[in-house]
Amino acid sequence: MKIIDAPSPNFDDRGRSIDMIILHYTGMPTGAEALARLRDAQVKVSAHYLVEENGDVYRLVEEDKRAWHAGVGSWKGESDINARSIGIEIVNLGHEWGYRDFPEGQIDAVVNLVQDIRTRHKISPAMVLGHSDIAPRRKEDPGEKFPWEKLADEGLALAPFSADPNTGNDISYDDALKALGDIGYDAPQGDHAAALLAFQRRFCTQSLGQGFDARTKAALMQVLQSS
Repeated sequence: MKIIDAPSPNFDDRGRSIDMIILHYTGMPTGAEALARLRDAQVKVSAHYLVEENGDVYRLVEEDKRAWHAGVGSWKGESDINARSIGIEIVNLGHEWGYRDFPEGQIDAVVNLVQDIRTRHKISPAMVLGHSDIAPRRKEDPGEKFPWEKLADEGLALAPFSADPNTGNDISYDDALKALGDIGYDAPQGDHAAALLAFQRRFCTQSLGQGFDARTKAALMQVLQSS
């Protein structure tokens, strides 16, 4: 896989091993603007890779360094996501500028990149996550249009829910809420709405915004068993 080097000054030392990949969308009008921002020393944000709509892959930060992509967030109670993750920015206008489908060639490049990263690091499919998974109160990316099933088909990520939603009818609210937290989301009682939306964007987009409906509860149990 051809990678274009475009070094960013925005990184520091990791201090621990890598066990996560975080997928983002750029959420800017153009890929060129996003690339420039991720390389701007004044802005102090970065990622390890950026994938353009045409499938070009840019390397901004070496994998053994800590890029500054995740911001404030947590997963399974751990907050320094940058230290343990590789960040991939995927060029897309995002919800603010006109969210749209991801081109097939771009997704093929993301799949190849994630496969390549996993030749160097032991990363479980359950630890390939979206930005909204680890920061649900702040972020929506890569969003409900991102085709997670393409990564799942290659064994690179957990698959979206596709079974009979009626299997969730007998699952209680309390068990579903507990599952949301046990999977890894920051979802305390009374402040779980953002985490639930993030889960639905990732695993059951048909139920987005529908609360703990039967499909969402069934999906929660499936993902918990796979995590």
